[in-house]
Amino acid sequence: MKERIERIINSANEESVNISDLKSLEEFRIKYLGKKAELSSLLKDLGSLTPEEKPSAGKLLNEAKNLIQNKIDALRKRFENSEKDDFIKRELIDLTLPGTKFSSGHFHLLTTTMDNICEIFVRLGFEVKTGPELETDFYNFEALNIPSDHPAREDFDSFYTESGNLLRTHTSPVQIRSMLSEPPPIAMVCPGKCYRRDAIDATHYPMFHQVEGLMVDENISLGDLKGILESFCRHMFGSHINIRFRPSFFPFTEPSAEIDISCVFCGGKGCNVCKNTGWVEILGAGMVDPEVFKAVNYDSERWTGFAFGMGVERVAMLKFDINDIRLFFDNELDFLEQF
Repeated sequence: MKERIERIINSANEESVNISDLKSLEEFRIKYLGKKAELSSLLKDLGSLTPEEKPSAGKLLNEAKNLIQNKIDALRKRFENSEKDDFIKRELIDLTLPGTKFSSGHFHLLTTTMDNICEIFVRLGFEVKTGPELETDFYNFEALNIPSDHPAREDFDSFYTESGNLLRTHTSPVQIRSMLSEPPPIAMVCPGKCYRRDAIDATHYPMFHQVEGLMVDENISLGDLKGILESFCRHMFGSHINIRFRPSFFPFTEPSAEIDISCVFCGGKGCNVCKNTGWVEILGAGMVDPEVFKAVNYDSERWTGFAFGMGVERVAMLKFDINDIRLFFDNELDFLEQF
C-alpha cells in the first residue's frame, strides 16, 4: 500500500504542473480526491489490513490526502487572484483621461416652434387646450358652419374612417368642444396635428401642425384681434415686423381676413420669397360667426369673439428660412441637428 500511495503522490505532483485554470484544477481534484479516486478506494481497503498495519497505513493515506489538498488549495488561490487581477485590469478607470462625449437629443424644430407660439399666447392671457385627432363630422364641420357641399367634406379632401368619423382637418374642433363644455369668457389656443389629402410637394404634406386660437367675451372687437395678432407677430419675428389685414372668407368667421407680415427676408423691400410684394401670408382670422355661437348655445347678442389659425410648418419655414416642408418629416439628422 505504501508503494501505491507514493505512486499516487508522484503522479499528482507531475500532473499539477500542467494545471492552467480553475476548470482543469477541478478535474484534478475529482481524479485524486473524488469518491471514485484511487485514494478513496485505498481507504476502503484499510479494513482488510491487520491491526498492526492499520495505524501506519492510515497515517500515510491522511498525509497523502492532505498533501494533495494543500496543493489544490494553493493552486485555487493563485488562479482566483489571477482572475481578480485580470478583472481589475479590464475594469480599471483612469480618472486622468478625458471623458467620453455623448451626444444628446433635442426637441424637433416643429415642437419647439409650436411651444414658442403657445408660450407667446399664454403670456397674452390665453390657455392651452388639446383635443382628439379623430373627430366627428359635427365637431369638425357642422358646428363650424361648414356646409354639407363644401369640398373639405368630400372623401377626396379628408381622411374618413369606416364609422364615418375623420382625422381632423384643423384644430378648430377643440374650440367647439371648449365652448360646449364651459361658458364665456374664453381665451384659448389649441395646438396639434391635422390631416388632409394633400399631394406632397414643397409646401404641402398630408399631416401638418396648427395652432388655432379663440377669444370670447363681452364687447370683443376686431381691434382686439388686431392688437393680439400684432403683438404675437412681433414677439415671434421681431419688433420691426409690420402686419396687414386682407379681406377673406371662412365659413366660421365673419368678417374674415388673411393676415400678412412684412417679409422677414427682405424687410418688405421685395424678393423671390414674397414675390416682390414685400408681404408674406402668415395666418387667417376673423370674428366668430353667429352661426357658430348658435351651434354651441352662446347668445350672440351678448357675446362676441374672434378666432385665428396658423400652420406651424409655415411659421418655422419663415422664421428659419426653410424652403421645403418635406425636410421636417424626412428624419435627416444633418437637417434636424441645425436647430
